[in-house]
Amino acid sequence: MSRLLISHSADLKRLRDAGYEVEVRANYLLVHAVPYLDASGNLLHGTLASELTLASPLQTAAPGTHVAYFVGSFPHNADGTRITALEHATGPFQWAEGLAPDFSFSNKPRSGGFADYFEKMISYVNVIWHQARARYPDCDPMTFKVVESHDSDSVFEYEDTASSRAGIQVIAQQMKSQKIGIIGLGGTGAYILDLVAKTHVAEIHLFDGDRFRQHNAFRAPGAASRGDLERELAKVEYLRERYAPMRRGIIGHDLYVTEANVADLSRFDFVFVCVDRGSARRTILDFLSSTNVPFIDVGMDVQVVEETNRLWGTCRVTTSTPNTRGHLAARVSTGDREGDELYRSNIQVAELNAMNAILAVIRWKRLCGYYHDDSGDHDCTFTSSINKIVNNEVRL
Repeated sequence: MSRLLISHSADLKRLRDAGYEVEVRANYLLVHAVPYLDASGNLLHGTLASELTLASPLQTAAPGTHVAYFVGSFPHNADGTRITALEHATGPFQWAEGLAPDFSFSNKPRSGGFADYFEKMISYVNVIWHQARARYPDCDPMTFKVVESHDSDSVFEYEDTASSRAGIQVIAQQMKSQKIGIIGLGGTGAYILDLVAKTHVAEIHLFDGDRFRQHNAFRAPGAASRGDLERELAKVEYLRERYAPMRRGIIGHDLYVTEANVADLSRFDFVFVCVDRGSARRTILDFLSSTNVPFIDVGMDVQVVEETNRLWGTCRVTTSTPNTRGHLAARVSTGDREGDELYRSNIQVAELNAMNAILAVIRWKRLCGYYHDDSGDHDCTFTSSINKIVNNEVRL
């Protein structure tokens, strides 16, 4: 993908054709072998780096910032002083595995911004290189060396520039080896898929034996067409197709999880349980509780308040890890009796499904270390009438 991006972007191709050692790695632009002087006047070579803003998967846009970065010691002038015109901040900046620039530079052009990445990188290269050339006339960053491609093994069909622009690639990639299971894709589960699909997890396995029906279109992310509904696809196949243009690694299982196949869940690193039948939930939770697989069970209850003719809803997110299983019985209903079953009124509303999913995914990301976890909560509820999220006390 990096080679294609360079070939299809006029500014990157111009850099490469001029002889600069250009590389695109983890959604960052790198120019290697830039000659510079250290404090003692020694000739060294560093790497100039920049965020990469894309107009499309295979074409750059104008740089999103004038700030550049540098891998190496701080460049100096020919007289031994620091090039103060570049000074901005000191790192290292943890961009991605094996890529942590030591300094950021700020040398804003008088025009207010760079037109493209050729202009940006050449501007910084010249400030650094010209000082080195004053003492070493033969040094040259235009080596015409072919840089080995580091095309990513990413699950995405195009680069995750959201993470690279924010400088959180290292954080975003720490879940990349995970295999996730999502059981139940009626409403909340579909929104969980929408959020997890935008992470770097290796595989997302979907379990649901239902067809994607018209009522599902009104409580799932995106907008299904009439043609989509007429195809009568399995939910897992419909959703797999929806997210295939963005990423690989979504595997659909057109079946219900029962006692006959529940053991298959032991191969996952994390499971989201989004089922509405108490007996099915009991089968799944009992099995997962006997393994080392952490999981989150979600529940939603929406009722019509007859006195006001308005809806009253709650969303529940219950977390269970190998060291915290004891609270499940008190927090999660697993009976099929009418009085016990969540969803008993069969009312689901898209925003509450989405809210339930958001709470669950944020909790999962806290467990993974993506977000700070200062609470350690294992059960929380959101109540629509008071617009409040409450962490329920759990004795662990």
